Amino acid sequence: MFEFFIAVLILVVIIVIPCIKIVPQAKAYVIERLGSYETTWQNGLHFKIPFVDRVAKVVSLKETVKDFAPQPVITKDNVTMQIDTVVYYQITDPKLYTYGVDMPVSAIENLTATTLRNIIGELELDQTLTSRDIINGKMRAILDEATDPWGIKVNRVEVKNILPPRDIQEAMEKQMRAERERREKILQAEGEKKSSILIAEGEKESAILRAEAQKESQIKIAEGEAEAMLKIKEAEAKGIELLKGAKADSAVLTLKSYEALGKVADGQATKLIVPANLQDIATFGTTLSEVMKDKK
Repeated sequence: MFEFFIAVLILVVIIVIPCIKIVPQAKAYVIERLGSYETTWQNGLHFKIPFVDRVAKVVSLKETVKDFAPQPVITKDNVTMQIDTVVYYQITDPKLYTYGVDMPVSAIENLTATTLRNIIGELELDQTLTSRDIINGKMRAILDEATDPWGIKVNRVEVKNILPPRDIQEAMEKQMRAERERREKILQAEGEKKSSILIAEGEKESAILRAEAQKESQIKIAEGEAEAMLKIKEAEAKGIELLKGAKADSAVLTLKSYEALGKVADGQATKLIVPANLQDIATFGTTLSEVMKDKK
């Protein structure tokens, strides 16, 4: 009897323990009862009825990244190229994901390829190369709407690589090289132009400064000469005042006349007129003395 009890206990343990399920975080278990959908278990401890319930599918609720192989597409101007895409999606409804479509990942891949061909077919080559954001936005909107009945939400679609034919790549590289050379020549020409302008401005400013310096120098020379002449006139005036104050007689004036005659003789004149009678010089001195008295 005891052995039978032990055998029944072991059988119960073998049957019951596998029916105890612990669902981890970011997982969901789809449960079927007698072949029909019953419920979806979220994270936590659960128990299923033996021989009646079964786990139909274990679904990951994390965001999944799927990198699809390059797809051949044809642009509006009949250029064939290879484009590969990366799709970021997340399962939002485990029930729809389980029963909505068979092989959902393959379905997303095929849907991505057809959608990409439709979008690229409306664009020319240059637009395709420069409109990645537009392509990404259109593909995400279309895929998200199409996968909604499958319990899948497409969060983002990225065009990973765009590979044009080899001859077009070479033509694009030549065009790019020519454009860089053109920009380099433009920058060089602008640099030379700015350099010439700066040199001309420097020469102009230098010439102005030289002219101003020369002008100031001439002004200073003229002021110096005027000041020197003023000093000479002041000295002569003081000399006359001293003669007047000393009441110079005809003998002194005659002596001054001789001195003046000597200065005249020291000049550069080639001819010198001397009065026939030197007494006239004295007479001239007397006359000058009288004139000075009259002024007084």
